[in-house]
Amino acid sequence: DQNEVIDREFFKKRIQFAYDFRKTVEKDNLTNCRLVFGEADSLPGLTADRYNEIIVTQITSYGLDLIKDMIYELLLEVLKEDGQNVSAIYERNDVKIRELEGMQQYKGFYRSPLLDPAAEKTRVDIVENGIRYTVDVENGQKTGFFLDQKFNRLAAAQIGKGRHVLDCFTHTGAFALNIAKGGAASVTALDISKEAVEMTAHNAKQNGLAVEAAQADVFDFLTELDKKKDHSYDYIVLDPPAFTKSGKTVHEAFRGYKEINYRAMKILPRGGYLATCSCSHFMGEELFVKMVKEAARDAGVTLRQIEFRQQAPDHPILWGVPETNYLKFFLFQVI
Repeated sequence: DQNEVIDREFFKKRIQFAYDFRKTVEKDNLTNCRLVFGEADSLPGLTADRYNEIIVTQITSYGLDLIKDMIYELLLEVLKEDGQNVSAIYERNDVKIRELEGMQQYKGFYRSPLLDPAAEKTRVDIVENGIRYTVDVENGQKTGFFLDQKFNRLAAAQIGKGRHVLDCFTHTGAFALNIAKGGAASVTALDISKEAVEMTAHNAKQNGLAVEAAQADVFDFLTELDKKKDHSYDYIVLDPPAFTKSGKTVHEAFRGYKEINYRAMKILPRGGYLATCSCSHFMGEELFVKMVKEAARDAGVTLRQIEFRQQAPDHPILWGVPETNYLKFFLFQVI
């Protein structure tokens, strides 16, 4: 509507529309979900993730940064009107892309009379798929936790019973814990980050799940297993961070993705299972499929597809805005 006034009510309608969508598609996850997903919610440059009583935000648009006080107030207002109480907002504006619009990088709690300073804690517990996690909103990747994989973790867990599982790039151990809960015979979770390994071990302990968390470079670990012809893992999960955040580096990323998938396919025994993902928009679906096919050809295996999935619906894909379509998740059997 060209006559619509761009005022407080305008932005409240957009935030309300985004929240009503979550109430439809994520009705069982409202306390732990992405409330606003930028362009997909007609609020470009704004990310807002909720972890129980804390909302973690990220603003990458100068225009929205100028009116963030109003945006935060409206977020709280919309939630409160639905009986949802939030006590703190933590800003993760520590991304380099802000500098492209002349904004500084920083992170910290947002102060407002509407919020409770006593609730300013950087670690908060959430429950997803019946599993308790401690989320570090200050130091965790992105906003502290990858909410977009919640249903993919359930899909991965459904085929893990009785299997010996290697979860690579585990971050907070989410895939490992879901598969362990599903009845895996053993689960090893790898990450190069010491903090990630410690968080995975903590999460496993508080859920009473048997997961061995180990610090290792995934490329080196897979290469060593291949050299030894060690086929003791019959289920491997590859959930790496985005190897590329630019179209200029997508070819280098292609090689990285292909290397880990090739090694995994070589290690897996006949009949073993592979879950493989990419969270980079620039590594599009067509290119990712091409990579998987090349890795399988070079490894001398045939893949039987079980399932193809994308991000959870609180990260909606807006047709016409390809940047919102970023997560690829495949489940295969190696035959």
